[in-house]
Formats: sequence, C-alpha cells, structure tokens
Amino acid sequence: PRAPAATARASRAFPCAPRGRNGLSSSASSSCSSARPHLSRGAAVVLRASKSASSKPTATEMYLSLREMERLAAEREMACVANAVGVAQQTECTVAFLEEAEQIEMASLAAAAAGAEGAEGAGAEDDGKSGDRSFFHGKELKNYAGEAWIAPPKDRKKENDHCYAPKRCIHTWSGHTKGVQAIRFFPHHGHLILSAGLDSKIKIWDVHNSGKCMRTYLGHDKAIKDIQFNNDGTRFISSSWDKKLKLWDTETGKVIRTLTSGKIAYAVKMHPDEDKQNILMAAQSDKKILQYDMNSGDVVQEYDQHLGAVNTITFCDEGRRFATTSDDKSLRVWEFGIPVTMKYIADPSMHSMPAVTASPNGNWIACQSLDNQIMIYSTKDKFRLNKKKRFTGHSNAGYACQVNFSPDGRFIMSGDSEGKCHFWDWKSGRIFKTLRAHDKVTIGCEWHPLEQSKVATCSWDGTIKYWD
Repeated sequence: PRAPAATARASRAFPCAPRGRNGLSSSASSSCSSARPHLSRGAAVVLRASKSASSKPTATEMYLSLREMERLAAEREMACVANAVGVAQQTECTVAFLEEAEQIEMASLAAAAAGAEGAEGAGAEDDGKSGDRSFFHGKELKNYAGEAWIAPPKDRKKENDHCYAPKRCIHTWSGHTKGVQAIRFFPHHGHLILSAGLDSKIKIWDVHNSGKCMRTYLGHDKAIKDIQFNNDGTRFISSSWDKKLKLWDTETGKVIRTLTSGKIAYAVKMHPDEDKQNILMAAQSDKKILQYDMNSGDVVQEYDQHLGAVNTITFCDEGRRFATTSDDKSLRVWEFGIPVTMKYIADPSMHSMPAVTASPNGNWIACQSLDNQIMIYSTKDKFRLNKKKRFTGHSNAGYACQVNFSPDGRFIMSGDSEGKCHFWDWKSGRIFKTLRAHDKVTIGCEWHPLEQSKVATCSWDGTIKYWD
C-alpha cells in the first residue's frame, strides 16, 4: 500500500515530465548516453520499492530511494550540460583550427611564390619601402674586366647603312604570363631589349649571347602602359595603369623616383637633349601633358589644350618642338616649355592616331591612324600632311599598333590586329613584305639599331620574337 506513495514522491521530483508505465519521466528514459547506467540503477531502485510493498518499507528506505533518484537526476542534467559545452568547445576549436590552417596555407603560397621569383636568379634588390623589387637572373653582375652587365659589347659595330627586310624568326622570348605591350632596344647598341608586360612586370633580355632574361623589375600593381630609355640606357621610365610613373636604374633595378598625378599616363618620353635628361613628358588621360623635373619630382609645366585623352608625344626639330595626338582626333604641335599650341591640325576625315614615330632623319612623323592607314606629316614644312605617302593594306582598327622606321629610312613597318608585321617601301608606298608573326595582335615592333636586317616584334600572346 505504501509503494504508490513512493511513485508520487518521484513524480514530484519531476513535476514537468510525462509519466511512463513505471512512474518515471520519459525525459529520464531519453537522457544522455553518459547518464544511462545511473538511470538503470534508479529504475531498479523504484522497482525494488514497488516489489517490496508487501515487505512494508520504512520511511527511511523511501527517503533514501528518493534522494538516490534526485542525485541521479542532477547527474543526468550535469552530464547533458557538459556534453553541450564540449560540443561548443569542439566547434570553436575546429573554426580556429581552420582559420589558422588557412593562414598557414596563404603564408606558404606567398613563400613559394617568393621562392619561385628568387629561384630564377640571384641578386634580388628591394628598397624596403614601397615593395619595389628586382631580380637578377644572369651569371655575374660584372664581367672579368669589372664592367657592369649592361655594358655594350665592343665588337659589335654598324656594318653598313643599307637595311633589309627580315625573312625568318631566329629566337623567341617567352617569360611574361600575359601579353607584352611594348619593347625597346638598348640605345645605340641593341644588345639588350626591354619589355613591358600586361602582367605588371618589366623584363630585360639578352639579345646577342644567351638570349635569356637578365633582370626582372617588379614595382607596379597593374599592367605596364609604356616604357622609355634615356639616351645612354642607364635609366628608364615606366608608366602603368596603376597611375604611377617610376624611374628605374637599369643596372641595379632600384627605383630612383616614383611620381603620380592621380591619372594614367598613356605615354612617357624623355627629352632627347643630353643636357635635359632630367626632363620627362607624360601624356595624361585627363587631356593634359605634364612636364616633370626628375631631379626634384615636381611638375614644372602643364600643356592643356587637347579635348580628349592624350596618346602620344613625339619630339622633333632637335627637341625644340614636340607633337601630340589625342582621342579628340587632332594633332597639335607645341614649342617646348611654352604651353600654347603653335600648330593645330584637325579635319572631319581624320581618325584618332594612337601611335606616332619620327623618321631617322627627323623630317617626317608617321602616324598610325585607326582607319587602317599610316599618315605622314612633314616636320619642316609647317607640319603639313603628305598626301602622296599613305601606307595601307594592314588591319589595325581598334589597336594602337606601333609604327617604326628602319635605321636607313628605306622601310616603314607596323604590326596589325591579325598578328602580322608589314613592311612598306618608303619610296613606292607598296607593301614589300608581310610576316605572319604572332597568334594575336602584333602591338609593337622595333628595328635593331646596329644589325640592319634584324627586327623584334611583341604581341599580346605573351611572346617577343626576333627576326632576321
């Protein structure tokens, strides 16, 4: 008769739990696995209490059984709480582990990339301030005579003044991961060739001996737009889509000065006079031409007359004047140092001319017009258009394909959008030869300054080819 009283007291110990057949709560029967052995003992206690009803248990025994059940319930609750805390801690540790693993992976990838750059050659240079770096890939920085690696060879001389059109490809340089925007031979000697890549890297290659990359210059964050040597080749200037201009030391790879106006410089040009090698001209995307003094880094003159982005700067008349072309489809001539246009050429039939080159004798400038023709302007006779000389037959619409002359002025050449390189006879105006040079647009071409039959071309397929 007293066994139901024990069950009633057990129900008061679990007032919110539903009742089972033996009077226990269903929550107790569905507790955590860690508490299940204790619950089986508690159930045994209750069963013993109900079966011993005939033996009439004392109040002390009933009290002890209730205390045992309360203890087991507290243990079950503590076990559940501990289990939840453990799961939360495990989740937190897993998240922290994954974050740490990701950081370690990123660090290892960066170290691997740095190692790959360093594995290309010894002699890394870093200015430690802005992240400008340079890697030397050659064997020795100086030769047996103590001369720097950029010193021109003494056995290379100009053989004759007659140039010939090349016939075949004799070497291919492939080191840029993206397209090559521009190439420049080392001034007067051509034993090195400088390349500007769309992968934000500038590389200089050996032409005569090994044919390998000699140094890589890293400092820009975006694709390189233009590069230009000074007169002796010891320095060069680069412009990029990151809106910065950098003056580099060719030999050491160090950045001498970094300039920015907040706008993209589509073209850069150093003054051709020997006593004005500190003067830099930059054709800006904001319709201006800025004149910098590289010694101080200041803008000393601003030419602001164009109505569109300025694409080219070409010095003529021994550096006393320069011509500029723009997206406003005009050509303007300026007196150096005077920000007033002295000649303005515009016509409704004209197209934008994004590439201009002066002839070797300085009497003409060749302008790559976007209507698939090359226009010739005289620099002596008031910058008039020479209507008798107009070179056609190539397809360059939409691309700023570089146009260039042979050193003797006999040929004029240009790339096109189909990967070809065309050579025209200057006198007749007819196409003399066409080379199937690249798989993509042939954006740049340069004639070797000493070897009369050799030409270099570059393309957006990432290669530079050397032709003979």
